[in-house]
Amino acid sequence: MAFTTRDGVRLYWRLDGAAERPVLVLLNSIGTDMALWDAAVPLLLPAFRLLRIDARGHGGSDAPAGDYCLAMLVDDVAAVMADAGVARAAVAGVSLGGMVAMQLALDHPERVSALALVCTSATMDPVAWTARVDAVRAGGTEGIAEMAVARFLSPTFAHAHPEIADALRDAIARQEDAGYAGAAAAIRDMDLRARLGEIAVPVLIVTGTQDVSTPLAGHGEHLLRAIAGARHVEVAGAHLPPIEAPGALAAALRRFLLRDEPVEAAAETLFEAGLVNRRHVLGDAWVDASLAKRTPFTADFQEMITRIAWREIWGRPGLDDRTRRLIVLAITCAMGRWEEFALHVRTGLTQGGFTRDELKEVLMQAAIYAGMPAANTAFAEAQKIIDVIDGGD
Repeated sequence: MAFTTRDGVRLYWRLDGAAERPVLVLLNSIGTDMALWDAAVPLLLPAFRLLRIDARGHGGSDAPAGDYCLAMLVDDVAAVMADAGVARAAVAGVSLGGMVAMQLALDHPERVSALALVCTSATMDPVAWTARVDAVRAGGTEGIAEMAVARFLSPTFAHAHPEIADALRDAIARQEDAGYAGAAAAIRDMDLRARLGEIAVPVLIVTGTQDVSTPLAGHGEHLLRAIAGARHVEVAGAHLPPIEAPGALAAALRRFLLRDEPVEAAAETLFEAGLVNRRHVLGDAWVDASLAKRTPFTADFQEMITRIAWREIWGRPGLDDRTRRLIVLAITCAMGRWEEFALHVRTGLTQGGFTRDELKEVLMQAAIYAGMPAANTAFAEAQKIIDVIDGGD
């Protein structure tokens, strides 16, 4: 076990991974320790050397009494980095860890190469956090454990994984009261809004779709506006993505911290070119609606099909769009992919991609090669669309 002692306080830390890999420092939320990152660690180790630190008052670190402040927690991290032989690193922090990461980049810019700010904010409601500090000092962490976990995890995840919710609840209830209250005081007094513009390293803002503590609205959006060039990614879940969405979070961190600018530019060019073809074939209204419905779960798939299907295939010169449309109709009919079949029938007929007679001939031929049941359903699905186009019931 590795400890750094600063001002008489022992700070527990752990360094894992191959020495030749770039270092990524992982910082935790209030009420958690370095185990917060356990599910993400195997996904990050192939790319990074990981330095995890238990903030004072948490996990294996000491929990001195009194109010902590952000500058104190930042100096703790800098001292651990020095002991670990890490001169400069990317830093990813969740909630309180993200606040510490921002302050670290401001107070010790030479130590930070990039920031990943996960479900965090530049300021929090001091009244609410004063109440939490007082509650813990008066009645202990057990009294706020249920409330804290309800904000940590989405209801769906907590219901599906009661063992994780119970473990988090138990860990908070067993945490040193002084440690939780001290860290809560640091959150209460923290206000980085005036200095966000001074952050001069690449920054990724990660928000959770169901985070009620530091959502995009009112928190993440302010970071995005204030930090020049900051990027944003949304992941499914509430306040602790390393637990609810470790795969999505690890992928976002790897993509951001190991990004290859020429490759990203090429991918963006292919996406934009594919979008032109997609709009030409399907129409602006449908494409805009489809893009608006993207979620953290579907966004990568949407980008892939736009780059590959709509640029690489629909952009090939060997066949015209009309022929490709008719091929799609035949294939989707034969495979019974009726949602996709209906999409191409609708857009083909409304945008002049083919005539009704041409559609009929495709389905007649499909009856021979794909079977009567498939063609029967295809005629019925196509007729529904024709009725709508003609203003029928």
